[in-house]
Amino acid sequence: MKAMSLGLVLVFSASAAAAQDAAALKRGEALVTRDCSRCHATARTGESTHPQAPAFRTLGQRYPIEALEEALGEGIISGHPDMPEFTFESTEVGAIIAYLKSIQER
Repeated sequence: MKAMSLGLVLVFSASAAAAQDAAALKRGEALVTRDCSRCHATARTGESTHPQAPAFRTLGQRYPIEALEEALGEGIISGHPDMPEFTFESTEVGAIIAYLKSIQER
């Protein structure tokens, strides 16, 4: 009986974690769509509308996605003058990083 109860707790915990992960991915997608899609391709497909804006699905080819955490939280700035500065809250940064990891090309 005790083992069965522990098993149910683990199943419910895994379900809750999966739901949180799905919510984070959705939130991250919404944030990059809102703030970045004017110039960048922010999904698994499509082309960037700005010629110097890399598709987000290819960012992992340049550097580890985790390397963006600090820049997103403190204010991401790019070398090209068209890009505005963006600063995100820590929960938003986590969601963006999770989303970016989920769309990277292999």
